[in-house]
Amino acid sequence: MKTALVIGATGLTGSNLVGLLLSDSRFSKIKIFTRKSLNNQNQKIEEHIIDFNNIEQLSSLFSGDILFSALGTTLRKAGSKDAQYKIDYTYQYNIAKLSADNGIETYILVSAANSSPDSKIFYSKMKGELERDIKLLAFKKIRIMRPGLIEGVREKSIMKGNIAIAFARIITKIPGFKKYKPISAKRLAQTMINSVFDDNIRIKEYSWENLYEIGDPTY
Repeated sequence: MKTALVIGATGLTGSNLVGLLLSDSRFSKIKIFTRKSLNNQNQKIEEHIIDFNNIEQLSSLFSGDILFSALGTTLRKAGSKDAQYKIDYTYQYNIAKLSADNGIETYILVSAANSSPDSKIFYSKMKGELERDIKLLAFKKIRIMRPGLIEGVREKSIMKGNIAIAFARIITKIPGFKKYKPISAKRLAQTMINSVFDDNIRIKEYSWENLYEIGDPTY
């Protein structure tokens, strides 16, 4: 059985991921790194409340088999591009590098559709830079998820997000826009887990076409 590490466990995708990992017999321990407690007393969970600005002091905690990275925020929540970059790139990269250096073999990243280090769009460029730099780390297996919009039950209903998902359902019927097809957070999380066991290719990217291929169709 394997030990999973999760960052971003309090978010929409991350919370679904933790729920699925808890019920998956292939995982004996789930190490969660977060700024606030999940208040989950399940015996499989090992929770660490950390300061993401000082992870070097916690190096020994980043040990196990698979690092799942579902950390991320929006520009609105972060307050500035610099603040968003720190969360979406710096925190994730620093933890990934520390984990790779500690011998963790597999890394699963939630990125975004249209991610590219050459993009003129801030968000897409940021995600692309993270993908590019993660690929240079010493993981034996890297899986990159590139979903469009992610849907599910959030702590607070966001009208803007609901409108965006409804709009995406319409435009994804147009050729060339299928990459934005919404995916449920639970199905995305299941695909993340399944990708750990799919094959031995070192780097594999999951766009809208294959995000659905290995996820349980009930999700």
